[in-house]
Amino acid sequence: MTTASDPSYPAHWEADVVLRDGGTARIRPITTEDAGRLVSFYEQVSDESKYYRFFAPYPRLSDRDVHRFTHHDYVDRVGLAATIGDEFIGTVRYDRIGPDGRPASAPADEAEVAFLVQDAHQGRGVASALLEHIGAVARERGIRRFAAEVLPANTKMIKVFTDAGYQQKRSFEDGSVHLTLDLEPTAESLAVQRAREQRAEARSVQRLLAPGSVAVIGVSRSGSGVGAAALRNLRDGGFHGHLYAVNEARAPGMEGDLLDGVRAYRTVADIGAPVDLAVIAVPAHRVPDAVAACGEHGVQGLVVLSAGYGESGPEGLERQRELVRQARSYGMRLIGPNAFGVINTAADVELNASLAPAPATARGRIGLFTQSGAIGIALLSGLLRRGEGLSSFVSAGNRADVSGNDILQYWYEDGATDVALMYLETLGNPRKFTRLARRTTAVKPLVVALGGRHTPAGHLVPGTRLPEATVSDLLRQAGVIRVDTVTELVDAGLLLAGQPLPAGPRVAILGNSESLGVLTYDACLTEGLRPSPPLDLTTAATPEDFRTALTAALASADCDAVVVTAIPWVGERALADDLAEALREAVTEVPGKPVAVVHVELGELVEALSAARATAAPPATAPPPASPAPRDRTPAAAPAGAPTAAPVGVPDGRIPAYPAAERAVKALAEAVRYAQWRRATADAGHVPEYEDIDESGAAARLAALVTRVGEGAALTLDEADARELLGRYGIRVLPTLPAPSADAAVRAAGVLGYPVALKTTAPHLRHRADLGGVRLDLTTEAELRRSYEELTEALGKPSELLPVVQSMAPRGVDTVVRAVVDPAAGAVLSFGLAGVPSELLGDTAHRLVPVTDRDAAGLVRALRAAPLLFGWRGSDPVDTPALEELLLRLSRLVDDHPEVTGISLEPVVVATEGLSVLSATVRVAHPPARTDLGPRTLPSY
Repeated sequence: MTTASDPSYPAHWEADVVLRDGGTARIRPITTEDAGRLVSFYEQVSDESKYYRFFAPYPRLSDRDVHRFTHHDYVDRVGLAATIGDEFIGTVRYDRIGPDGRPASAPADEAEVAFLVQDAHQGRGVASALLEHIGAVARERGIRRFAAEVLPANTKMIKVFTDAGYQQKRSFEDGSVHLTLDLEPTAESLAVQRAREQRAEARSVQRLLAPGSVAVIGVSRSGSGVGAAALRNLRDGGFHGHLYAVNEARAPGMEGDLLDGVRAYRTVADIGAPVDLAVIAVPAHRVPDAVAACGEHGVQGLVVLSAGYGESGPEGLERQRELVRQARSYGMRLIGPNAFGVINTAADVELNASLAPAPATARGRIGLFTQSGAIGIALLSGLLRRGEGLSSFVSAGNRADVSGNDILQYWYEDGATDVALMYLETLGNPRKFTRLARRTTAVKPLVVALGGRHTPAGHLVPGTRLPEATVSDLLRQAGVIRVDTVTELVDAGLLLAGQPLPAGPRVAILGNSESLGVLTYDACLTEGLRPSPPLDLTTAATPEDFRTALTAALASADCDAVVVTAIPWVGERALADDLAEALREAVTEVPGKPVAVVHVELGELVEALSAARATAAPPATAPPPASPAPRDRTPAAAPAGAPTAAPVGVPDGRIPAYPAAERAVKALAEAVRYAQWRRATADAGHVPEYEDIDESGAAARLAALVTRVGEGAALTLDEADARELLGRYGIRVLPTLPAPSADAAVRAAGVLGYPVALKTTAPHLRHRADLGGVRLDLTTEAELRRSYEELTEALGKPSELLPVVQSMAPRGVDTVVRAVVDPAAGAVLSFGLAGVPSELLGDTAHRLVPVTDRDAAGLVRALRAAPLLFGWRGSDPVDTPALEELLLRLSRLVDDHPEVTGISLEPVVVATEGLSVLSATVRVAHPPARTDLGPRTLPSY
């Protein structure tokens, strides 16, 4: 007898999932308490589906059937149910079988699996989700294969199995299709799973952003308050669907009367028509009733503006958890609580379900996500002030359910969004975020401002423990444009949304102020761009002079982008419209390169440039549709020898303007780096195979080592074990021999061969050559004894110093290579130069594991001190290919074996030929769960 409260009940198998149509369901183990639910579920299944399940007419379940299907040991017999509310919508079970097909126990590793999905919910991806979860359960219980018998006419179920991506065999026996699935995840099964995840999560966001009907719950009769404001913004924003107001204080019999021009009702149930989205703006203690009413009415999604949740303390945090549980129990997703709202400017939707006054913003190509309402207001205002519009806007508040990851899934396939801007206070799930970001940035720019280094109150998602510099490197690896302020977020967004990507870092500068041109030149050098000397048109320059100069610069093969500087005219006031038109004509005549304008006290010019949409010449092609496809954002063609790409025009004629040279150049530099990343990742690289790697031997050795480790603890391997493990991956650590006395040191040197090094290994002196704990190039016994005596006299007794003798390595550059596993982000590979550069200056680069050959090459070159590796000031370049191979081998080791939680190789001396690993520290533990490789689930905090 197993119930949900029984200690043997596997609660960790419970999960919320997003289905194909964007709704949610909960998957959980079936218990003995589910008999009534199972019978009710079966009664709602059609006779045809029952026939497909049992291969014969089977109108009802017998008592014996009910007992069998609700009593499980959760090892050899397991049943899972997909539920919405308190009802089953689908079930799956497996029974372990032996080679003869009869019931068996471990070590038998095959199980028979069968599904049944309620007809009303077929086509929603319920069976596919159940297969992912029952497969994960089976692997946990030592089952490696599923066997299934399916009638040939049951094409839907056959498709569920064949589309899963697992390795499988199919045969036809005794009138049925016999399928065998290997449950070991494959690249194909993982790709299938992630594609389904993307479609489902994108669809769940689309249901929130493109509803056919909206009800605002909590609209006061006086017209004041949050609910009334949201209703007015929806009404005044021109929402194309049906709009309803809900005010429970309305007197009976007044249903359908107008409130602020909108039909109003006492409850959602009184509306008498479908409601796709509900905007809830009632006090927190009344929200549960509102959510229940929405769920019973079939509402698809919620935007909860109400405050008083996680941001208010522990009690509010518990209310927040319960809110998410309640919404998901009805299959609804929610934005919020404490949200600012959502906006969708699509011509056929025009949804402003937010607290931003209508018109909130014009239609544009930028998607914007924020956690903070205040920051959302600032960003909306900044974009509107500078003439830029949005495709969509989501301010998620406490982000209890819908998160930035969900929005990325939506933007990835949203043809109306060319550029994605995100203000985040935490990354939440960094491993998933970087995966989604890398896929998104392959097709459109993603600009992120991270506003918090610790998890703020109200945000249930855990923050990562990784240092800021590491987070920045990982985002850069994924192609994310990381900025520090919301101002930089807007600046970069404006340039990326309105201009083509630059083909390189060469910048032409022209304008009517020599001083402003010099400032722009300096800013370009600071950002790593290659500016040409500024062209001074003098203060007497006319708009026509600007047009001529800009046309020439854009036509030149020696520049990839142009910055125009402008100051007010003295004595004669030229019209800003004339200058804006002149610049626009030049860009239209020679398209394909980005242009930015730096102005001083020329507010009229900013307005004219941002309003250019209305006066720009229309493109030669047909007008775009209401929901336009993404523009080609491939960098413009470069001179001979550089990568080529199709040129891109500026269809709306807008040119971004900035009040400071540094801001314009910073935005341009980010576009240059992003374009370089796009070109570089066109060839993503590969993870090399090395024939001398002994993966199975390392696995066996690690399995033995972790038996010494308690749950939740870690073990630092001794020198011999660490050397052996690394050696199985072709990483040789230079041997050391203990030297507890001078005589022992001499004997060790005799074994290793002169010359040798004498080093202390005491923790307080380790890797501290500056304290005199290392003596190098000892070529004779006399030198070794003298050094030993000096060492012990200066630093302490041999028992305190723990001296060792090591063979001398060839001279080179001392470096540090580390790998560390962060619970949220995964394994991270780090590289730096030993000593001051990495320890004091923080000059260390990072990449997520597994790294490709391209990642490894980039990692070596990402340091500010990297020139020391490549022949700085006439020194000999070191063997960077050997260094890159070391990084790749270490990445493979950590990626292949999750038991390895940390490795430090310090120092690694890279010589002109080869390298030497002088010391290694390896930590192991029981492998943590890899949620990114498991079945699809929604976060549960």
